[in-house]
Amino acid sequence: MKNRKQIIGAIIIAFVIFSGGYVLGYNRTLPTGNLLPQITNKYSNKSIDFGEFWSVWDTLTAKFDGNLDLKKMMYGSISGMVQATGDPYTEFFTPDQAKQFENELSGTFSGIGAEIGIKNNKLTVIAPITGSPADKAGLKTGDQINKIDGESTAGMSLDTAVSKIRGQAGTDVTLTIERAGAEKDYKIQRAEIDVKSVKYKIENGVLIITASRFDSDTASLIQEAENAGISQNVHGVILDLRNNPGGLLDSAIDVSSEFIQKGTIVIEKDMKHGKSQTFSANGNGKMTDKGKYPMVVLVNGGSASAAEITAGALHDDGRSQLVGEKTFGKGSVQEVENLPDGSELKVTVAHWYTPNDVNINKTGINPDITVKLTDADFNAGKDPQMDKAMELLAK
Repeated sequence: MKNRKQIIGAIIIAFVIFSGGYVLGYNRTLPTGNLLPQITNKYSNKSIDFGEFWSVWDTLTAKFDGNLDLKKMMYGSISGMVQATGDPYTEFFTPDQAKQFENELSGTFSGIGAEIGIKNNKLTVIAPITGSPADKAGLKTGDQINKIDGESTAGMSLDTAVSKIRGQAGTDVTLTIERAGAEKDYKIQRAEIDVKSVKYKIENGVLIITASRFDSDTASLIQEAENAGISQNVHGVILDLRNNPGGLLDSAIDVSSEFIQKGTIVIEKDMKHGKSQTFSANGNGKMTDKGKYPMVVLVNGGSASAAEITAGALHDDGRSQLVGEKTFGKGSVQEVENLPDGSELKVTVAHWYTPNDVNINKTGINPDITVKLTDADFNAGKDPQMDKAMELLAK
């Protein structure tokens, strides 16, 4: 997700103003044949008769036998409109959901500690965070979540699913997981999740950096790892991006720049408006010397978004080989718009392309060397992908 925020009011105000002749950003006219409002969007020059919406609203408020929460109704209307785009990454957050979203970006949130997404129209585990309740319970990349506390996820939006899985620390949530055609219930206790995005170690003269996500401090944490590696005269680097669901674009650029001296990191293309923007290495990296610090990047189906940007940049530059399995394929750019009441709109505004002009969205990135990590390997504590990376860097 791109680290860029702007203020926008038109979408909220279109639903907040129930009467009057003005809607911010729109021209409101009366269609021929009735007195219901028609709204013309100035960006597309297309009109839509909003009379049916207001008719339903008025009928509900006038006839519904029960208490109505008008604010909740308004948020529900906006959420439905946003979901109608068909893009699982374009989402509306209520103020409470927006706070949770911001906490997640900062690396602190309450839940089970797993990134989820929509793949092949099914709710899917992208990656459990190492050491999280989801990880300890045994959830794995690629698991399909068929039910949440007994409720089917068929047709459920990503936003709704996340809100149902999250909750107060200490409470339980039961996920019905489908893996290899078999279903199993996993009862998981939620907890406060506050995990550093980077861990590192040095083995056999190789610096192994594991990045679990791309936060605002990820690049600085990687620099700490580099300093340790340089001080111990390592002869190679492994950047482990497996099960890294992504994060901030700026972080991906800064991390890539630690290993690439110059050149393109990623290209952002806005096809709707015919615009593109190229982001380049900042030239301040500590381990940009290919000869002194040869490199391997580990990827798998849980490597998504900013992780794919970094992997693609290092690959296309020739800086690193990719080892593992095909990445997730999340190459769209989201912009977060802060709304006046604390709610937020996350909207897809463009798509990412690697320096070699490869669109990673939905297709993912294929590794140079494919190495599978099977359930048998996992259960036996084996890691053939890491073994292959160490083999490539062996002196």
